[in-house]
Amino acid sequence: MTSATPSSGGAAAPRIVAAGDSTLLVEFADHIDAETNARVLALAHVLRQRQRKTAGLSSVVPAYRSLAVGFDPLAIEHDAVRDLIARSLDASALAPAPVPRRWEVPVCYGGEHGEDLLAIARQHQLDPAQLIARHTAPVYRVYMVGFLPGFAYLGGLDPVLHTPRRAMPRAHTPAGSINIGGQQTAIASVPGPSGWHLIGRTPWRSFDLRHANPFLFEAGDEIVFRPIDEATFERLAAWQDDPAHRPQPGPGVDP
Repeated sequence: MTSATPSSGGAAAPRIVAAGDSTLLVEFADHIDAETNARVLALAHVLRQRQRKTAGLSSVVPAYRSLAVGFDPLAIEHDAVRDLIARSLDASALAPAPVPRRWEVPVCYGGEHGEDLLAIARQHQLDPAQLIARHTAPVYRVYMVGFLPGFAYLGGLDPVLHTPRRAMPRAHTPAGSINIGGQQTAIASVPGPSGWHLIGRTPWRSFDLRHANPFLFEAGDEIVFRPIDEATFERLAAWQDDPAHRPQPGPGVDP
């Protein structure tokens, strides 16, 4: 079953489609861009506010171009959730865009922290310094968080650095890996398998269960990468061993 709501400002009308008996998916577009993602996040913000007052609404999960709304069908009817989404779409279209948080993320590029850096540089006919300069130049947007807890998918990668994923994925990559896969770059959160190319690593912990909110980044945040050397990497990693120490948005912490 599919429905659509009126579009605003010339944007295509979102589709509300069933994704099982306890989830509705709001699809905004068939492509990925910052404007579409902003509409997704605006709806997510409104629904999360209303979730506190709506029995049975269990989850609101934004992605690149769509939003999944989970609910308990024994506590709230399917049509009631659909109506709530439609009303929330109207409200989100009128809401002012929030000011994004900007993070200055330290990255140790190459060496043991970025074992694919040299190969990717050669593939694109760059030297390592040129690759690092291109990777650190953009202001990236966190489009979504998922796959693994806290794994941040970033938009804004220089097209020169677009690289198909590895033919043979690695069974294990470390937490904090800075990766390139296709048209995307990402900040890995926890150890796990990956077919992305490892070009560096941040000492920051983007998923840390010692905190009430274990997630450092959220969709809509902005990321700027700052190159650091090995000594700084080790110092920042040791600094975070104390749970009282946690990175904050704004200029990078360098204790």
